[in-house]
Amino acid sequence: MSKRNWALVAATLVSIIYGVTFTIAKDVMPNYVEPFGFISLRVGGSVLLFWAVSFFGRLFLPKFRDHNDKIALEDFPRIVAAALFGVALNMLTFFKGLSYTSPIMGAVLMVTTPMIVLILSAIIMKERMQKRKVFGIILGLAGTITLILYGKSMVNAPNATLGNLLVFINAISYGFYLILVKKLMDKYNAFTFVKWIYTFGFLMVLPFGWSEFNAVNWTEIPTDIFWKIGFVVVFSTFLTYLLNLVSMRELKPTTVAVFIYLQPLFATIFAVSLGKDELSWVKLLSAILIFTGVYLVTQKRVRSRSKQSHQKLKTETETENF
Repeated sequence: MSKRNWALVAATLVSIIYGVTFTIAKDVMPNYVEPFGFISLRVGGSVLLFWAVSFFGRLFLPKFRDHNDKIALEDFPRIVAAALFGVALNMLTFFKGLSYTSPIMGAVLMVTTPMIVLILSAIIMKERMQKRKVFGIILGLAGTITLILYGKSMVNAPNATLGNLLVFINAISYGFYLILVKKLMDKYNAFTFVKWIYTFGFLMVLPFGWSEFNAVNWTEIPTDIFWKIGFVVVFSTFLTYLLNLVSMRELKPTTVAVFIYLQPLFATIFAVSLGKDELSWVKLLSAILIFTGVYLVTQKRVRSRSKQSHQKLKTETETENF
């Protein structure tokens, strides 16, 4: 399997895990752990995992030892910015927003991220807004909004206005993160900088979440909730960020962002499998629109490379004929 295909598989796995996380996180907070306290627990646990893997990897695996583990001083401002947008602001606004608004409206606003990334990429990275890519994003957006609006009822939104604003800020923040981290991916091994991103991110979220974390009554938390907390720390945070880095090494930020469209789809599949939702023609139509949109965005670069290879072969043939 090519590196690009591995990147696409990694991005898909991230969408599956995040799709499941919507339901699992709601089971944990705010009944057992308040949102900011949950974030402190999530980020703190991930910091320990990243540093542990980095340390033991360099100790026992030759592949880790081959990489330079030092970060250039001039790259730390970018790492701090990535920690702000990709960890602190991203998580604080999302989990707090999710506690105020309904999961459906939260998902509606989350899928604006690819559009935000497309605009930011055009402004910051001078990436061309190709028609196929724009059409794929719009198609996926239409499918996702249809799925989340008609897939479930609008419930559990104590302060929808504030919640929606926070989730929208989260979408913008994540868009900035995808662009900021791309240059770090081209320069360093993933474990070299992601442990620093999470370390700085933990220092940023701790002042907000310490009181809520300290207020948790651990003796009253059921065993299944402990397992769900562990899932969020290990899979929804540690593993997904590593998979995201794998995908971003080969894919453009816009392409990675479009996989957000798959999250509500996988969330619905998870809910159906648990008997909490039912399959309908609306959901099937939405799935077709989403997968078509993702296909259009992810296939653009492949087609472009194929065209370049054809052009190169044509040039070489003309040279030989000459």
